[in-house]
Amino acid sequence: MYSMTGFGRGERGIDGGRVVVEVRAVNHRHLDLKLRGVGRPGLEEALSARVRAALGRGAVTLAVRVDRAAAADDGALALDRVAPVHRQLVALAAALGAPPPSLELTLARLGAAAGGAGPSVDDEAVAGDVLAAADDALAGLRVMRAREGQALAADLRGRISALSTLVEQVASASAGAAAEAHARLLDRVRRLLADAGAAELGPDRLAAELATIADRVDVSEELTRLRSHLAQALGLVDGADRTIGRALDFLVQELGRELNTVGSKAGSAAIAHLVVSGKVELEKLREQVQNVE
Repeated sequence: MYSMTGFGRGERGIDGGRVVVEVRAVNHRHLDLKLRGVGRPGLEEALSARVRAALGRGAVTLAVRVDRAAAADDGALALDRVAPVHRQLVALAAALGAPPPSLELTLARLGAAAGGAGPSVDDEAVAGDVLAAADDALAGLRVMRAREGQALAADLRGRISALSTLVEQVASASAGAAAEAHARLLDRVRRLLADAGAAELGPDRLAAELATIADRVDVSEELTRLRSHLAQALGLVDGADRTIGRALDFLVQELGRELNTVGSKAGSAAIAHLVVSGKVELEKLREQVQNVE
C-alpha cells in the first residue's frame, strides 16, 4: 500500500552542468500532473508517460532545471575575448554618432556573461539525461510513498479492528433488543385492553404486531454487511494491489450507510451509544483513507 504524499529527486551530469529533476506529490482524487521547466512537446509527453506509469493518483508536480557549471578561469577567458570586441563596437558607435554600447550588452550578445549560454532542458542532446533523472526522482518518490504507506496500513488495521469490535458489541446488544421490544409491546397492549375493558387480543393479531416490531429493530442484515465491508477493507490493506484508495473510499461510504441504518433501528440506548462510537471511529478511518493512493 502506498501513501499519496512524497518527494523524489534525481540528477545527471551533462556537458557544462547537470540536469536536476524534482517530483512532489500530495493528495488528490485523481492523477493531476503539472510539468515545470519543460517546453519541448516530445519531452513533455515522455515525462508524462513515465509519471502515469509510476503513480496511480495524486497531485504531482515535476520540475526540471539545468544547473550550469562555472570554471574558475571562465571569467578571465571571457574578458580576453570580449575586450577587443567591445572596443571595436565603441569605436563603431562613435564613428556613426550613436551612443556607445554598454559592456553588459556586449557580454550578453557574446554569451560570455556569467550564467550565459549553456545547455538547456529542451536541447535534444539533454533529453535522455532529463528522462534518466526523472526515473531516479520517481523511484525516490515511490520509496517515500511506500514508507508512509506502511505507517498508514498499520493505522488502518487498527481502525478496522476497532470497528469490528464495535460491530460485535452491537450484535450482542441487539440480541436482546427484539425480546425487550416484544415484552414492552405486549405489556402496553394488555394494559390498553384492560383499560378499555375489551376482550383479550387474538393471538394471531398479536403475533403479527410483534413480528412487525421485531423487524423494525432487527439489524442482523446490516451487521452481516458491516462485517463483509470490514473484511474487504482489511483484505485491500493487506493485499498486493498498488492503488486501493478509491476502493477503500467506497467501502467507507458503505460502512457509514449501514451504521446509519443500525442507528435508526436502535432498540436500546446501548446500541445507540455504540453506533455513535462507530461513527467517530469511521470518520477517523475516512480521513486516513484520503491519504491512500
